[in-house]
Amino acid sequence: MRLLKLVPDDTNIDFLRWRKVASFMSFFLVAVSIALVAVKGLNLGVDFVGGQSVRVEFTQGMPPIDEIREKVGDIGLGEATIQQFGSDKAVSIRTALPDGDKAAAERAGQQLVSGIHKAFPTAKTGSVETVSGKVSGELIRTGAISLALAIVGISIYIWIRFEWQFGVGALGRLFHEVSLTFGLFAVTQMQFDLNSVAALLTIVGYSLNDTIVVYDRIRENLKKYRKMEIVPLLNLSINETLSRTVMTTVAMVLALGVLLIFGPDVIFGFTAAMLFGVFIGGYSSVLMSTPVLVWLKVGPDSFVPRTSSGMDGGERVERKDDGAVV
Repeated sequence: MRLLKLVPDDTNIDFLRWRKVASFMSFFLVAVSIALVAVKGLNLGVDFVGGQSVRVEFTQGMPPIDEIREKVGDIGLGEATIQQFGSDKAVSIRTALPDGDKAAAERAGQQLVSGIHKAFPTAKTGSVETVSGKVSGELIRTGAISLALAIVGISIYIWIRFEWQFGVGALGRLFHEVSLTFGLFAVTQMQFDLNSVAALLTIVGYSLNDTIVVYDRIRENLKKYRKMEIVPLLNLSINETLSRTVMTTVAMVLALGVLLIFGPDVIFGFTAAMLFGVFIGGYSSVLMSTPVLVWLKVGPDSFVPRTSSGMDGGERVERKDDGAVV
């Protein structure tokens, strides 16, 4: 029985030939993503802005958004934010948190649900989520701190595990993927909530996994091929790990694709962000992880100092019992 191979063993693609084009395109997309977040902003969920939110599913076809907004406005809870959510028959309705204590918030939630059922008798409503403004501010701070610490911590680990040039490369890659994911939320106006933060942290972890695999192969080849130029060596390392990168990406895309189509609406934003992050991660593994190593002049001497042999001017390479080259 022949095993499935998406990438032949003898693959030899000159990926570094496109490093300037790929880097320019990535810098451009990062700049566009930052501009979109600054101009359009993020559609922050109730977790981050406070208020009350309820998900509504229409079993007999969804009415126009303007009609839903008008009917919800008639309930008397102030201006509502309506967003299509997950499928073409479901929306998320968010209203401001009323003044008063917890009991007032519960009464407002019951009023919102009963008003929706009165206006749309066949609609199905989920539970009402209520978050105070103080809690939402704390969630914003803790989410931002968690994301920043994850990125910096991973970069420091790779710096210690390999060399500082690899830490810079990992930091650039993580910033690239997180920025583009923020751009996705800005351009699509998908709701950004705690599930989205979880997706970003998962993307960071996924990128770390891919980065470690590629960088570890580069380090092995730097020790093994002491006289090879850095660009051919990086191409060799990428091609040697390409099969693993492609298989991992395909497996993740298949799983997330099924979850995106058939999964519950509540994790639609998480799944969409993860699917986008996997695509960007596959691209970064091939075209974004290595160009920075060329610019920072990584070479065989970065790990192993040269030792001249008196016979033919070649290199003397000793090997430890564990197979490492010294």
